[in-house]
Amino acid sequence: MKPNQAQRIYWTSTLRLTGGLLCLWLFVTLGVIWFADELNTINLIGPLGYYMGAQGALIIFLMIIAFYAYRMQRLDDELEQSTETVER
Repeated sequence: MKPNQAQRIYWTSTLRLTGGLLCLWLFVTLGVIWFADELNTINLIGPLGYYMGAQGALIIFLMIIAFYAYRMQRLDDELEQSTETVER
């Protein structure tokens, strides 16, 4: 694989990952607000809508950040491997 081709694949993978995670972030952010009344009918510790707005969404945001860091590390390693085989 040529270095430019590997970089193009890396860039498109990065954009796809970022776009997907931003859509998930948007859904979590607006979904909790949009479905708050329906979520409040479910009672765990308290009303689920309140819990998701107060703590649940923040936990999901942290999971999105952790997944992004993990996946980008894997993409970096894959690019490094593919450019090493071209240089040899």
